[in-house]
Order: sequence, then C-alpha cells, then structure tokens
Amino acid sequence: MSSLGRAPSSPSIAVQERVRARPVLLATLDVPLDQEAAVFGVDAAVESGAALVVVNVVERPFLPATLAGYDLEAPPEVEQSLGAASRLAHSLGVEVERLRVRSPHPVDALLQIAVERDPGILVFGPDRSRLSRRRFRKAERAVRERAPCLVWAPGL
Repeated sequence: MSSLGRAPSSPSIAVQERVRARPVLLATLDVPLDQEAAVFGVDAAVESGAALVVVNVVERPFLPATLAGYDLEAPPEVEQSLGAASRLAHSLGVEVERLRVRSPHPVDALLQIAVERDPGILVFGPDRSRLSRRRFRKAERAVRERAPCLVWAPGL
C-alpha cells in the first residue's frame, strides 16, 4: 500500500517501494575499524542490498585553519582500515560512500549523520583498543540511546 492507503498505480512502483533498502552506516571515531564491525557492516549491506556509508568522525575544534579547509589527514592505519572495508563492499557490488566529518562534538555529529541518512542499522565500530575505556563506553552509550535506528557494536 502506498502512504495514502491505496494500492500503487503500477506494479513497478510497488516493487520500488518494497526494494528501497535503507543504508548501512559503518562508523568510527578517527581510529581504525574493529575487524568484526567492518565485516558485519559489509555483510549487512550485501545481504540487504543497501548502500554502505563509511563514516570517520574526527574531533576537531572549529578553528580558522580548520574552517578554511586545512586539516590533518587521517592516520595511515585509519585510512587503511576504512579503505579495506570500502573496497571489499565495492567488490561485492555494494554502493559505497565515504564521509569524513570534523566536529568538536564527534558523537553528536555522528548522530546527526544518522538522522540525515536514515540508515537501517548503524554499525558503531571503532577499535576499542585505540580509545580509552571511558571514552568508548560514553560514546557507545550515547549512540545506543540516541540513534534513530538499530545499533550494532562488537560485544553488544
């Protein structure tokens, strides 16, 4: 049924409405992806036929140089981790989009992206060993409680 409560006017519209898969959001906080999270995110996108949005949210204050576009590149191990997940998904026929977001409030920025992109699932996948236990737990709790979609994280 369409949103107005009546049947779609043609079968192709009905198929398009059923087929629309919400993207899978695979996110990290400027650290490499947890391997289990990367595999889960790619698998979820492949199985659902959805796009994969790979997001690296970087904590950066809004300084004049940052606002002008000057910024530090992602550390090589972060770039390698994100690139590997993106290449794997792409090789399996998944549409992939990569985002790098700078914000003084990275978790809030990640949640805003989740609202804007309307994912079916948010895979919260920073490598725990690269963040302090307190920072990881605080971020994970905020994402679980405030995300507008299902959330998966290794160990949940």
